[in-house]
Amino acid sequence: MEDLLSTLKPESWLVSAGRPLDPGAPLNVPPVPASNFIIGAGREYARDDGTPTWEALESIVGGLESGRAVAFASGMAAIAAVFDQLQAGSVVVLPDDCYQGVVGLAAAGAARGRWSVQRLAVDDTAGWVRACAAADLIWLESPSNPLLTVADLGAICEAPRKPGAIVAVDNTFATPLNQRPLDFGATVSLQSATKLIGGHSDLLAGVATTRDDALWRALKKSRELTGAIPGALEAFLAVRGARTLALRLERAQQTAMILAQRLERHPLVTCVRYPGLPSHPTHAIARRMLKGFGTIISFDLLGGAALADVVCRNVRLIRHATSLGGVESTIERRAAIPGQEHLPPSLLRLSVGIEDADDLWADLDAAIRSASAE
Repeated sequence: MEDLLSTLKPESWLVSAGRPLDPGAPLNVPPVPASNFIIGAGREYARDDGTPTWEALESIVGGLESGRAVAFASGMAAIAAVFDQLQAGSVVVLPDDCYQGVVGLAAAGAARGRWSVQRLAVDDTAGWVRACAAADLIWLESPSNPLLTVADLGAICEAPRKPGAIVAVDNTFATPLNQRPLDFGATVSLQSATKLIGGHSDLLAGVATTRDDALWRALKKSRELTGAIPGALEAFLAVRGARTLALRLERAQQTAMILAQRLERHPLVTCVRYPGLPSHPTHAIARRMLKGFGTIISFDLLGGAALADVVCRNVRLIRHATSLGGVESTIERRAAIPGQEHLPPSLLRLSVGIEDADDLWADLDAAIRSASAE
């Protein structure tokens, strides 16, 4: 069976990996709400040794990138474990368009003197290449959140780097189905399993995957010492969600392209950001780096922040909610989020779900037009 799994395409791997192989075992690994185990079989305490449910999730996600994965209580917990590897006085380089949780974590560490932080534009490939020679942590997010800029991971990850430096890629928007950062030479690839992997807006979890055995052990030790462990139910739900990731991603990103093209033609929309559009500034890089262009669109409205807020209130099928990657489409004005005030005031981030494309467009178009009439 293990030989078979190693030959499978990602779509089949998602369905087949992480299942019990023993005769008489349940087909799906159940939630194992255990803190401790009978001593003698190699597993004693869950925080230290894991559970079968966590390991099923780690097997699925790690295998997608031909690496070894560590599951965490949230995406931010996985991110914090990577930062936990840094020595005092380290240099951290972050993109200018970056998830605000990462920005906050980096700023808090810098305020305590743990490291210094530099920022670079996501598409400044030459700047990233130069930074690799001196930085201890190169933190990339591609596509970025919410401007959807795509980094040239091939050029950046191949650049000579400081000995012991970590190149980490937040791969949440792409998922391992659209992009495998470890193939480009990244040290670690991170996923917020809360998003597309879980896919149903009902859990918090994160996963870090690496091909560096020493880093894998260090990430596990960080999880153990900080207690950033996934819950039994959350891991079970993430496994169940991962089984349909390929289907959901394919459907949602097909719809996202349709909506992005229609938004470009809308008279009340001034800017549309979607890597699949030829008008996107990093479209050429996206075509080289990504197998698919993802499920997230951001766009600006002619009427400014006030109009954007009304649109969020007026949508009916699309839900006004934060986060992304669920089966349901969600929308929010990102500049209204603390720490995101620097973004264009009317920027709306749309996470496209698996609903019918025409139904979504009718809802979105009606919300925009009705808001402009108020």
